[in-house]
Amino acid sequence: MEVPKGVRVACVTGVSRGLGAALAAELLARDFDVVGLGRGAAAVLGGARFRLVRVDLADPDAVATAARATFGGIAAGAAAYAVLVNNAAVAGPVGPLGTLDARDIAASLATNVVAPLILADEFVRALAGRTRLRIVNVSSGAAARALPGCAAYCAAKAGLEMIAPVAAAERAPGVEVVSVRPGVVDTPMQDFMRSQPARALPVVDVFRAFHAQGALQAPGAAARRIVDRAVLADVESGTTVSIDAP
Repeated sequence: MEVPKGVRVACVTGVSRGLGAALAAELLARDFDVVGLGRGAAAVLGGARFRLVRVDLADPDAVATAARATFGGIAAGAAAYAVLVNNAAVAGPVGPLGTLDARDIAASLATNVVAPLILADEFVRALAGRTRLRIVNVSSGAAARALPGCAAYCAAKAGLEMIAPVAAAERAPGVEVVSVRPGVVDTPMQDFMRSQPARALPVVDVFRAFHAQGALQAPGAAARRIVDRAVLADVESGTTVSIDAP
């Protein structure tokens, strides 16, 4: 797909820090108008072309309400290309089965897979047929790799990735949905994983090794690759784009 000329709008979840903040900044630099969705925004984000929609992504009703208002406003405009980047995620709860809290599991799945699906649904409902659409779901190698102690996270990312092939099979005209695995990025999520005791996260040494060996990508570098290869590139709907550091 050649990205249409004219007004381009991107909605990005989780812009308070880390990869989400970097993605919003990169999209602003590429002449997108950017809407951040989440509880807050990084201090570096601002200006006339950025606005924040405050919403608790763990609250499905709040997500649906915010999505309808936000995407309805975009539909009333003249965007030639609209992108939804489902980036926000939480790593917890961690721990082997038999040690987790039911409310923590529910909150994790609400943020990691329920909110992205609600947003995708409302995005297509509001904008399909009005402008060219792409949904980019930020996934992880955890979607396909069993990480002991990470059942909630792995299950959510596997579910998140399935949205794209289902959407592609539905063949809605002008709607493209892709997943992207950005590789390991130096974010607060990595800090959290490194801090876990081995009894809760048996693979904690893997995460500590990423840091010790300098394998973590800077958020800005990862954001540039995601925008280049998953937002602006010609990518087949339904596929997963894997991005590794050069």
